[in-house]
Amino acid sequence: MSRPAVVLLSGGLDSATVLAIAKAQGYACHALSFDYGQRHGAELRAAERVAAALGATECKRIHIGLDAIGGSALTDAAIAVPNQPQEGVIPVTYVPARNTVFLAFALGWAEVLGATDLFIGVNAVDYSGYPDCRPAFIEAFQSLANLATRAGVEGARFQIHTPLIALTKADIIRRGVELGVDYAMTVSCYSADAAGRACRVCDACRLRAAGFAAAGVADPTRYG
Repeated sequence: MSRPAVVLLSGGLDSATVLAIAKAQGYACHALSFDYGQRHGAELRAAERVAAALGATECKRIHIGLDAIGGSALTDAAIAVPNQPQEGVIPVTYVPARNTVFLAFALGWAEVLGATDLFIGVNAVDYSGYPDCRPAFIEAFQSLANLATRAGVEGARFQIHTPLIALTKADIIRRGVELGVDYAMTVSCYSADAAGRACRVCDACRLRAAGFAAAGVADPTRYG
C-alpha cells in the first residue's frame, strides 16, 4: 500500500502542483481544503476538480470561519483587495494565522490516518511576503508537530514537505506541466467571480500571469 500523506489543497496553482508532486512520489494523497470565510467559493470547487483529476485518495473540506476575526482583505468585506503591489510591507491579503491553523488541522488528520508526511505549497521566492510562507515558519511548525502529538511522543517523526519553497513561479509551472497538471482547473485570484474568472489586477493574478509568461507556457486562466 502507498504511504499516506495529507496535502493542503486550496484549488490554486501552487497547491495543485504540490498534489501532483506528492502523487508522483508515490504517496496516497489525502487532500485537505478549508472553507475559512474567504471572499469566494470558486477556489473550493477548483480544489475538488484538482483532487479528482490528480487522483487524490480523498478530498476533505473543513469549515473554520476565519472571517469571524477578520483582519484580512480575503476575510473581511470592509477591506478592499488592493489592485496595486504593496511594496515593502506585508499586504492586507495576509490572513492572520492561516497557515498555522491549516497545518494544525492537517497534523490532526495525519495522526488519525497514521501519516507522518504533510505537504504544503508555500513559496518564498515569487510570493506576496506572507510570514507564514517562510522556511523558518515551516521548521518551527515541524518541531511543534513532533512535540505536541501523541504520535510524536511515541516516536513518529512528522515531516512538513515544501517542494515549492525555493522555486520561482515559472519553475513551479514547468514542474506542474511535466506532471500533467491542467492549470485551467485552478483558481488563484483573490477576487474571482462565482464562475472562477480572475480579475487580472490582484497580486495573485499578477504573480500567476508573470509565471506563465516566464515559463513560456500559454496562460489558461479565465479572466472576467
